[in-house]
Amino acid sequence: MPIENIPSVMQHGILSHNLRRKKKIPNHSVALQEVQELRARKVVLGARPLHDYANLYFDAHNPMLSRVRKYNNEICVLQVSPKVLNLPKVAISDRNAACDFVGFYPYPYGLEKLDFDMLYATWWKHRDDPRLEELHRHIKCAEVLVPDCVEPQYIIGAYVCNRQAERALKNAGFSGKIEIKESGLFFSF
Repeated sequence: MPIENIPSVMQHGILSHNLRRKKKIPNHSVALQEVQELRARKVVLGARPLHDYANLYFDAHNPMLSRVRKYNNEICVLQVSPKVLNLPKVAISDRNAACDFVGFYPYPYGLEKLDFDMLYATWWKHRDDPRLEELHRHIKCAEVLVPDCVEPQYIIGAYVCNRQAERALKNAGFSGKIEIKESGLFFSF
């Protein structure tokens, strides 16, 4: 999460793409536009557009966080209570929800569909097998999909890469527990 979004997140929660646009809440995004276009065409469980869901990764140490490493001083990883899984109509994607061949499942059934060994593996590189590497990259980005919004009370803490990001997060008004994770979560340059 870009730290500059924290005041809005603390007030409104983590909003779905569509709800944020409907409420006209400004947002800084590190998402790739082409990925957002793919997500805009997805429908979850045959009912609602993917952009109607606030999306949370099971494991933040994933290809997305690796891709935005140049923003380490300006981003944080929000810790969200597992209680969000019990909210109505929560869905689970077995890989990045923008991917081809993604499966969407209701909670708790969707947990059975996750490959936890691949999901929580430290690395997803398989230099000897490019197809397996691509699959692993997608599985590392499996998501919890919460309709509309993750309310602020479900945000229980945050991880940052360094002291500079910690100061920025505090200055943005984040009052929860902040933990510096210089290694093991964030990626270095």
